[in-house]
Amino acid sequence: MHHEFLEKLRDIYPEREIKSIFFIVLKSVLNFSNIEYIFHKHESIDANKLPEIKTIINRLKKNEPIQYILRQTEFCGISLFVNKHALIPRQETEELVEMIIKDVQEKRNRVNILDIGTGSGCIAIALKKKLPKSHVTAVDISRQALKVAIKNSHLLKSRILFKRVDILKKNHPLYKQKFHIIVSNPPYVLSSQKKDMHKNVLEYEPEKALFAPDKDPIIFYHKILEFSKKHLATEGSIFFEINPMLKNEIIDKANSLGFKQLRVVKDMNGKERFIIILKEKGNRVLGRGIGV
Repeated sequence: MHHEFLEKLRDIYPEREIKSIFFIVLKSVLNFSNIEYIFHKHESIDANKLPEIKTIINRLKKNEPIQYILRQTEFCGISLFVNKHALIPRQETEELVEMIIKDVQEKRNRVNILDIGTGSGCIAIALKKKLPKSHVTAVDISRQALKVAIKNSHLLKSRILFKRVDILKKNHPLYKQKFHIIVSNPPYVLSSQKKDMHKNVLEYEPEKALFAPDKDPIIFYHKILEFSKKHLATEGSIFFEINPMLKNEIIDKANSLGFKQLRVVKDMNGKERFIIILKEKGNRVLGRGIGV
């Protein structure tokens, strides 16, 4: 079966990715782990499962993401429902969650967390699972994305407050609250980067959740920073996932709004992927430190 995956998909995906997809399908359809497959790979596959596997391969040949085909993905050790209305969570975003968990465990006990642009709810749910004493609010402008997030919250028994909010508007229900942590992975891909993107992203994932407006690509960061001036608690932190190409613009905007203590952190691939901003009582400037 592995050979069939390679033959059918080699023109679409690199071999390493085909292998990864193969084992995801194996687990989902046959309930085989990687190790179990090694011991059973010479045995015949249940004939009743073959049509399902063939359908999956045909959909993969049309560039449909395996996560949407199976309506499931893994994130921070939890299984999430996903569909075309919410972005598929990325490995880099798991790193963002781990940074927040470390920050909270080192500095705080009970915290009020806001996840802006929650999508599938992956960040909010993972944080609630790891920090059960925290109060988590998650917002998104998309009603369909919120349906996905709420479904995941119910499936995983996570108590999270979900709200439909357009962060670009000034008047919304969040303006009466204070938060210790504000986290966001907003749309940040530039239209000029489309040529470098795979069809399974461009043709299937929600465009509004991917692409920043051409006229003002940091508008979401700008509005979240403005919101945070009033609604981030003293000594609270903002955690952004960013496009490295927008790093300097975001830092300049943060500085212009009075946020002086910040650092840029690289992801596992060495890209400047995250900005962490601390709201202090004072106004001490620490510059643009780079985390490794």
